[in-house]
Amino acid sequence: MGKMISYRRPDGQAVNGYLAEPAKSAGAPGMVVIQEWWGLNDQIKGVADKMAAAGYRALVPDLYRGKVALAANEAEHLMTNLDFGDAAGQDVRGAVQHLKGSGSGKVGVTGFCMGGALTLLTAVNVPEADAGVVWYGYPPLEYVDAAKINAPLLAHWATDDVPFPIARVDELEKKLSAAKVKFEFHRYQAKHAFANETADSKNLPMIKYDAAAAKLAWQRTMDFLAKHLK
Repeated sequence: MGKMISYRRPDGQAVNGYLAEPAKSAGAPGMVVIQEWWGLNDQIKGVADKMAAAGYRALVPDLYRGKVALAANEAEHLMTNLDFGDAAGQDVRGAVQHLKGSGSGKVGVTGFCMGGALTLLTAVNVPEADAGVVWYGYPPLEYVDAAKINAPLLAHWATDDVPFPIARVDELEKKLSAAKVKFEFHRYQAKHAFANETADSKNLPMIKYDAAAAKLAWQRTMDFLAKHLK
């Protein structure tokens, strides 16, 4: 369905990414899809393929430059060494600009786990992004300058999330409300990574796939994106 491409960051460096195009790609809106801490693996490519099937040009930046983690300790190592500011302000921003420059009118950003945190940073630091959909992830809240967020946000949170505790989501909500950001938060009685259909195969007690929650969250995402990007 998709293919690997190369695109430029604002600073001129080249980045690889996985691009999935819809059947009618001319003028189709774009979506930048940001990986979980595992890297650019088949699961996240599958999310891009699903976005393309729904009519979006979906681009997944290769934030780890070709490295993919199979075990949690490898993923943690790769994530810890990632410069989040550079990833959001350069890799993701370049991907948004690439989609806009190659035919997409409006472009949104979505990400899962670590990618959810990066989606929030993107909403702050990438003025070209037209919408953001966050899946169970946030950065340290002092990095969220809510006054700079202009694009509408949708977020899906897990009430039993261990890596990203739900209590901080209440703080984030207050912060966004105070800055009059247009946002919509949904909480699911689920564990972290509930929309990742490969979660159970990782044998980690803190993550669990929940098909019903995943389906509902995807439908809400589709409705939100249709409203703001199409």
